[in-house]
Amino acid sequence: MPGAVGLSHLRAYDWEAADGVCGGSPHMHLVCTEAYVVTGGRGAVQTLSPGGYRDIPLGPGTVAWFTPGTVHRMVQGDDLRVTVLMQNSGLPEAGDAVFTFPAEVLADPGRYADAATLPAGTGAETAAAARRRRDLAVEGYLVLREALVAGDAGPCLEFQRAAALLVRERVPVWRELWRAGALAAAERTGAQLDALAVGDPAHLGEATAYAAGPSRRGGYGMCGRRDEYALPGVTVPYGGG
Repeated sequence: MPGAVGLSHLRAYDWEAADGVCGGSPHMHLVCTEAYVVTGGRGAVQTLSPGGYRDIPLGPGTVAWFTPGTVHRMVQGDDLRVTVLMQNSGLPEAGDAVFTFPAEVLADPGRYADAATLPAGTGAETAAAARRRRDLAVEGYLVLREALVAGDAGPCLEFQRAAALLVRERVPVWRELWRAGALAAAERTGAQLDALAVGDPAHLGEATAYAAGPSRRGGYGMCGRRDEYALPGVTVPYGGG
């Protein structure tokens, strides 16, 4: 995809959580910015950051995006459908996303992995596991949100620190994915600019066009049912999710 951007389509979960809200599994990304382009329906995205809590309405045409470290929770309103654009395609699938599980789960990598990983497929067993995962993430999220609303950013900052510790061993793999994806794409543009600066259009001789359709529909993603594309580095399942 252009610039090594990830692409998927989401239909927000309509499962009701402990606080009476229907929606997805709150989580944050460590090094990737994520964008929602709303293509239909209505809902919201709730975000947590050290600066506070926000509830951003989503409707057709809305574009909302979240920088690394921003906890986000997609909320279903009425048939909310979103196209997701993800920076550094391949990194979220390699573990860049961390759920807001309770602190004791985050502190235990084995326990975290058991809670975060879903069975393969899209059947009833996977659906039940995805809902349990969502509910556990909401449990931790509500603690963070309550503190932020009360003016205390401490728990949010502690969650960010715990997430960083949880993923640090994966950084070498992420670095290689970044070099092969987003960095390589930027370097190709630099080489093309250098060529054009001396009047060399050779790279234009490689022009072509591509088309692709979803390779899997209705997978269980973090925020909702997820349509994916079998393109290099793009939207492979999140650890079975």
